[in-house]
Amino acid sequence: MEQSTATQRVMVTGATGFVGRMVVRQLLAGGFTPVCLVRSSQTLLRQQADVSPERLVSVVGSLRDVGAVNEAVEGAHAVIHLVGIILQRRLQGQTFHRIHVEGTRKIVEAAQRAGVRRFIYMSALGTRPHAASAYHRTKWIAEEIVRSSGLDWTIFRPSLIHGPQGELMRLLKRFSCNVMPPVIPYFGNGQARLQPVFVKDVAICVVESLKKPETVRQVFPLGGPKAYSWKELYNACRAWMPGAKHWKPMVSQPVPVAKAIAWLGGPVMAVAEWVIPPLGLFRFDSGQVQMSQEDATCDHTLAEHAFGITMRNFEEELAVYASQIS
Repeated sequence: MEQSTATQRVMVTGATGFVGRMVVRQLLAGGFTPVCLVRSSQTLLRQQADVSPERLVSVVGSLRDVGAVNEAVEGAHAVIHLVGIILQRRLQGQTFHRIHVEGTRKIVEAAQRAGVRRFIYMSALGTRPHAASAYHRTKWIAEEIVRSSGLDWTIFRPSLIHGPQGELMRLLKRFSCNVMPPVIPYFGNGQARLQPVFVKDVAICVVESLKKPETVRQVFPLGGPKAYSWKELYNACRAWMPGAKHWKPMVSQPVPVAKAIAWLGGPVMAVAEWVIPPLGLFRFDSGQVQMSQEDATCDHTLAEHAFGITMRNFEEELAVYASQIS
């Protein structure tokens, strides 16, 4: 007889991150018990302040802490591996290889040791073996580790994930609403297209996959119902964000210039961020410049049909949460 969700523990990495906190809430709504590998249990409890503490299990540690990983995985029904980075921070020991490749390998090996069969991995649209960016290449290697694990895996590849706590939306609010910088910058011609997908829709798909055996060994792209160019995305933000400075022009940074700035300014910004953490929001690298020139679009109906969901419209959701972006 199948276990009821009320007795099913689901181990989650990245539980206090932008996507992770929503996945935890969706697991709780589904009656699961999230077991969260976190650096700070207080952060987890603060984020989920309206949840009874006994409904959450926190294990303090990192992907490199084998003991903590083993403890979190032990007795779990499934593993949801969300940890990823979009920018390398070498001063903090965060590189694509260490987080995406080595971290994923350690979580997979822990699941294998504990006899956990179900494994969910969060990848990204554009992931492929010979991608121009190290981000996409290391995500591909991580996918291959998952695919060759012998576990009952499902992989998700989202486009841009949006929501009030998302790093990109916080950056776009500063570009749209602050006086400085006096322009809204974009890379290249700003015509590459992406499909913003709401963070709650991503979380619903992830948690629903636990209930659907037919999603095992499947890769699902995730995107909203409408594609936007970067320039169209900026215009949507200016239209819906309170206090937007409509006089600010959008200005292109040629790709070679942007890559040179990223390369030359990287060490300076790394140190500056170490001293003033909020400056990290404005950091970028040459890989991000390159990725901004590639489309990140997909057939959003594949996930809709698989998980019984209707993906929410970006501008309708932005109009609701724009004032909440900090």
